[in-house]
Amino acid sequence: MTVKKTVIDAGWNIDNSYARLPKSLFSSLSPNPVRSPKLVIVNESLATSLGLDPQALQSSAGVAVLAGNQIPDGAEPLAQAYAGHQFGHFTMLGDGRALLIGEQITPQGERFDIQLKGSGRTPYSRQGDGRAALGPMLREYLISEAMHTLGIPTTRSLAVVTTGESVIRETELPGAVLTRVAASHLRVGTFQYIAKWGALDELRILADYTLKRHFPEADENRYLFLLQQVIKRQAVLIAKWQLVGFIHGVMNTDNMALSGETIDYGPCAFMDVYDPATVFSSIDIRGRYSYGNQPRIAVWNLARFAETLLPLLHTDADEAVKLAKDTLSDFAELYDRYWLNGMRAKLGLFNEEPQDRSLIEDLLSMMERHRADYTNTFRALTFDELEDMVLFDTPEFVKWYERWQERLERQQEPKDASHELMRNSNPAVIPRNHRVEEALEAAVEQGDYRVMERFLDVLSNPYAHSPEQEDYTTPPAPSTTPYRTFCGT
Repeated sequence: MTVKKTVIDAGWNIDNSYARLPKSLFSSLSPNPVRSPKLVIVNESLATSLGLDPQALQSSAGVAVLAGNQIPDGAEPLAQAYAGHQFGHFTMLGDGRALLIGEQITPQGERFDIQLKGSGRTPYSRQGDGRAALGPMLREYLISEAMHTLGIPTTRSLAVVTTGESVIRETELPGAVLTRVAASHLRVGTFQYIAKWGALDELRILADYTLKRHFPEADENRYLFLLQQVIKRQAVLIAKWQLVGFIHGVMNTDNMALSGETIDYGPCAFMDVYDPATVFSSIDIRGRYSYGNQPRIAVWNLARFAETLLPLLHTDADEAVKLAKDTLSDFAELYDRYWLNGMRAKLGLFNEEPQDRSLIEDLLSMMERHRADYTNTFRALTFDELEDMVLFDTPEFVKWYERWQERLERQQEPKDASHELMRNSNPAVIPRNHRVEEALEAAVEQGDYRVMERFLDVLSNPYAHSPEQEDYTTPPAPSTTPYRTFCGT
């Protein structure tokens, strides 16, 4: 089969700025066509915001594009090259099963990468088939859209198409292609790749491109500004992860997007019981990417990014290192400020007092000791429904509650305003792991997408606290088998 240009007008308005970068950064190639593509889900609201016609995307020609059997007019598909530290070990990487089709220019003039994930082998494939299984692609669709509605910067999912072909993992599974939408796919690993194997002028071109695309307001030391802005966006992002109990699971440097979006949803999951040591990934046996370790890993990854920029920061090597170290030291303060302010909001606090940190940390410590559900604890505090949890019956919590009430009384805002702030800061629902698995099993095993569609509807406004969401707030039943997620999906 050969890939053809599209003839239907779905609203594609493709540019290919990445394809104009040095050729060492990518390999040009077409998607590998699939046997029998079938659309299983399309994100109509996202399509509309991109300037695409949702109905045209659901036509046979539209599905052919989403499957990689056709490409939009003007598209120049490519696989991006990058490197990365995976669990601390540096290696050559790249898009081993994904292709950047191009960049959609929206009616508002915004630019978004359109990537097909599961589109076949590329020059960067490492003993893999370049394909993807249906379950993991639906998982990314579901969780990335939930992250978006939670207000967390993230790549998004436009559609999932089954291929009519099987992929072999431990068993035979139905194949699928996900259409991912991103501000860009520029990663820390992209810079690591060019710093290791490219020339200095190529590094400068890549840095200038990143600035133009994401940080056009750069000041006179533009490359130091680039480092500062990436650090700031990551501080915001990781704080938002922590505030909802999200665990990425595989914070390798190739999975840190310079745009500040959450990217790659392989072994990710949401924490039920509050425990900073929580790990879900089956291969993270030492807890490198545990919930509590995510801010420290972010700093480690950012240090690797800073290393790549050293030749651009200053002509004097020692001065370049000093600039990088001084700038990296800003992360801890930035992250702490965003996290602390976010926790204040979760407790209905508008202003700042020195004792706020101990108030927050004492609550979290009690939650950990009594194995309290993270999301439901804050939800209960929001509505002052203090029952059905062991934590709420303890003398230490009663004392803490009195301190909290006294703290609320000391601010000018009325209780109603605090309640509203808490409603808007504490989600009623998250993509709880057992509910995710329930939806995926119905779709993959039974071909029933209704469970996932209902779940997506409930997750579409996680701060609504509506009666329809009540059934989705229940934690999983106790189990002697820990929940595990998997990479290499």
